[in-house]
Amino acid sequence: MISTRTSATPMPSAATSLVPGFDNPVDDAQQVFRATLHAFAHPGQVQSLPATTGLPDGLSPALGALLLTLADPYTPVWLPAGVPAAARAFLRFHCGCPLTDDLRAATFVCVPAGHAMPALADCAQGEPAFPDRSATLLVEVASLGDGDTFTLRGPGIEHTQTLRVTGLEADFRGAWRANNDRFPLGVDLLLASGDRFCALTRTTQMEA
Repeated sequence: MISTRTSATPMPSAATSLVPGFDNPVDDAQQVFRATLHAFAHPGQVQSLPATTGLPDGLSPALGALLLTLADPYTPVWLPAGVPAAARAFLRFHCGCPLTDDLRAATFVCVPAGHAMPALADCAQGEPAFPDRSATLLVEVASLGDGDTFTLRGPGIEHTQTLRVTGLEADFRGAWRANNDRFPLGVDLLLASGDRFCALTRTTQMEA
């Protein structure tokens, strides 16, 4: 259940241009949260963003809305070193989330456009007794409608699901199969492109 955050958060400095979050923080976050749950329940099925947020330099509409919905003061977020200060200020102010340089400590690993996705195995994998203590990656790609074709199978997919993506690294299929092999450990993935997104769970398999 998503609740309104009430903890005090320091105002950003005057040198940082802070853009607004959701127009209706509770209702909008609930809409995005429901869409995210649907995405994870139906891996590879592309969702349209149901609510928008202010857009700081460095984040796409989907990345911004997903982080505003999912991140909070208890979920460290990792960003590549080159992500603009405006995006960092936006997340600190609206989510209250700590930003970490330690990839293994991050609950959410956010990779905006123009930045390399870290190796899946280098992110938090969870623990045998607590596999949920793993990372979820949020990765911006160039397209979720064109490009390489991925045929998906697994829980939440009746037969197969076709996903077309432009912007994943050439060795992604192999890295994802290795992620499958670590089950129940491993990471989950949200792919975003503009205002669209989809999910891949660690149980989602890709045909060669």
